[in-house]
Amino acid sequence: MRTLFLNPPSFDGFDGGAGSRYQARREVKSFWYPTWLAQPAALIPGSKLIDAPPHGITAEQALATAEHFDLVVIHTSTPSLRNDIRFVAALKARRPETMVGFIGAHAAVLPEETLRACPSLDFVARKEFDFTIKEIAEGRAVSETPGVSYWDRDKNEIAHTPERELLMDMDQLPFVTPVYKRDLDIEKYYIGYLKHPYVSLYTGRGCFSRCIFCLWPQTIGGHRYRVRSPEHVVEEMKLAASLFPNVREFFFDDDTFTDNRPRAEEIARRLKPLGLTWSCNAKANVPYETLKVMRECGLRLLLVGFESGSQEILNNIRKGIRVDRAREFVRNCKQLGIKIHGTFILGLPGETRETMQQTMDYARELDVDTIQVSLAAPYPGTELYARALANGWLKQEGLVDEHGLQEASLEYPDLSKDEIFRAVGTFYRSFYMRPRPILRIVSEMARDREEAQRRLREGAEFLRFFSERRHAVS
Repeated sequence: MRTLFLNPPSFDGFDGGAGSRYQARREVKSFWYPTWLAQPAALIPGSKLIDAPPHGITAEQALATAEHFDLVVIHTSTPSLRNDIRFVAALKARRPETMVGFIGAHAAVLPEETLRACPSLDFVARKEFDFTIKEIAEGRAVSETPGVSYWDRDKNEIAHTPERELLMDMDQLPFVTPVYKRDLDIEKYYIGYLKHPYVSLYTGRGCFSRCIFCLWPQTIGGHRYRVRSPEHVVEEMKLAASLFPNVREFFFDDDTFTDNRPRAEEIARRLKPLGLTWSCNAKANVPYETLKVMRECGLRLLLVGFESGSQEILNNIRKGIRVDRAREFVRNCKQLGIKIHGTFILGLPGETRETMQQTMDYARELDVDTIQVSLAAPYPGTELYARALANGWLKQEGLVDEHGLQEASLEYPDLSKDEIFRAVGTFYRSFYMRPRPILRIVSEMARDREEAQRRLREGAEFLRFFSERRHAVS
């Protein structure tokens, strides 16, 4: 079947797509690669991938392309679901015979609800869907394909096939970078803390950690870290370096690349002869020895989820890290010259005005290079969502507003969602409006003209973003 993989247009600047863990507009223009779509696309010869948001593709343009395909696979998310349903209805009105399926975390955990919300939809591919889509594209009936929920049109009811087992031999998956080269403009992808242009990809799926808020491990990837062999990873990196000679940084987007430290070190050592600059997700417990190996082999930056400065909250969310250990980790990274982008979350279970202030103080104490502050987002399928329902914390189902900005969905007896929402702006100001971060940014701009232009653009975007947020809460 002629197969199109599509991340449809949505809110302006909305990175809700097939790669983002936090599906919302960010403070500065940010787009992750649609790896969850690119991976099955790589399995199907002649397929096409459209990532509409970063490429500025309108709904009409996407529809005009989609109506020429037999199978259209759409990545949906909790925030973008309504928009995606409208797109499916419009596509089916133009070409009723097109088979349309949804993939993504929301559809994986709520397949029946998703199908009922979108009667035009033909099927949902649950959980790990790469080979599910491949088999459907090859002509296998959805009723005979594992891992599918679908409309049985003859009976006018929803049916489910048995669950598909998770893929354990990750080397069976082909490289995604040729799909990027064929269908994407890498200049359109921005992440504020990564050098531009960058390329991101996965070297494994799943995460040992049990954080109650984290999306992919609880919905698709699971809690076993299933990995590609170091040889397989390095072969793709060699290819990627030749396909994208202008890329300044590669990012390993595994939930926690450092979960398997011996493997992380081996991949690093194999990358060293290639002379690539790379970064990855890490937990704040990586020992000095591993950090040193990775740094000597091209590591530039670690993306680290600190989440909170309250040990009680970290325990509540099963983060599996101590604040004192995280302090030591940061000191080690600074000693080795490894940059850190730290992420923090406000509104997690146990949050109070005092713990929010504690987290802001903690972030200033750590003084990592850059930060991201998010609102606790109770995605369906996560333990956070289940706890919120059980305890009456969930005050609204929507995770974003009509502009794609994150909304505060959780509220506690002594802490309103509006207070949590406003604290995000306070957090950013308390961190960045200090001499040390300002000096870091100015120094980077002075050393690199391209970096200076980028930071000026991001600064303007940042101010516009918070102007919108202030208007939203007023």
